[in-house]
Amino acid sequence: MAQAFVTGGSGFIGRVLVRRLVGEGHSVRVLVRSEVSAAKVSALGAEPVRGELTDPATWQEGVTGSDVLFHLAAETDITADRARHELVSVHGTRAAVDAARHARVPRFVHCGSEAALLAGDPLLDADETAPLRPDSEAAYCAVKAVAEKIVLDANAPDLATVSIRPRFVWGPDSILIDGLVAAAKAGQFAWIDGGRHTTDVTFVDNAVEGLVLGWRHGRPGQAYFVTDRHRVVLRDFLETLFAIYGVDSPIPDLDAETAVREIPVPARWFLGQPCVLRTDKAVADLGYEPTVPHAAGLDAVRNAVAAGGA
Repeated sequence: MAQAFVTGGSGFIGRVLVRRLVGEGHSVRVLVRSEVSAAKVSALGAEPVRGELTDPATWQEGVTGSDVLFHLAAETDITADRARHELVSVHGTRAAVDAARHARVPRFVHCGSEAALLAGDPLLDADETAPLRPDSEAAYCAVKAVAEKIVLDANAPDLATVSIRPRFVWGPDSILIDGLVAAAKAGQFAWIDGGRHTTDVTFVDNAVEGLVLGWRHGRPGQAYFVTDRHRVVLRDFLETLFAIYGVDSPIPDLDAETAVREIPVPARWFLGQPCVLRTDKAVADLGYEPTVPHAAGLDAVRNAVAAGGA
């Protein structure tokens, strides 16, 4: 069994990753900032390590002896200003890479995003040859690109780095879905140009499968898209989830022109454009296949909502 260190381990994807690693018998340490996060991590069977992400001196000793560092910590609020995104997602990523080097960790797995490729145009049948867009007008997207470049540029014989890029991660307790549901219930959500475009999505367990396979089989210095491999029409997908969460308010439509005026990027790009990604590389290199089919993912959400746990 291995020893793993995880940043962002008390978050949505992180908790599922930690639960899986512990379930497989690995020893897991997780960077935490608060007692609340420490309690969540301890309940999963992992060891909390107190520290500040952007100050590796406060936690890098806890990385010693690790076989892999999973870096999931990032600023996820797309409305945050550029300085906040850079502090957490850029400086935090540099700190994680530095900590891995200091501890002589052989493998580094970064949780990336297709957002790193977004600069205004939709992603259509995109693969990993599509360029990163640090020049994006959306701070969230630009910073995602910069952070991934830091990780991949750090690849070296003594530190193999890999980036796994899930798209639209969903499931029970999803911050993203919870936010969309809250907006819909408050009358603050609208379909952009009908919302009937095709998109890829990734159930949280499938995102974690990609991260684990990236550790075990990822080619050093490479990025990989992972999805449910089950494309959906965004409106149909969200209407199904809204029904599960009891959204009964009518949702208006915005034409594309009005959306440009009223909805800022990158929210308009995420919800108003098709996003179709190729996962051939992950299938070939990692042996990736979704562990949770789309219908089973919906059932998991239904069960969690019925139990009051989502």
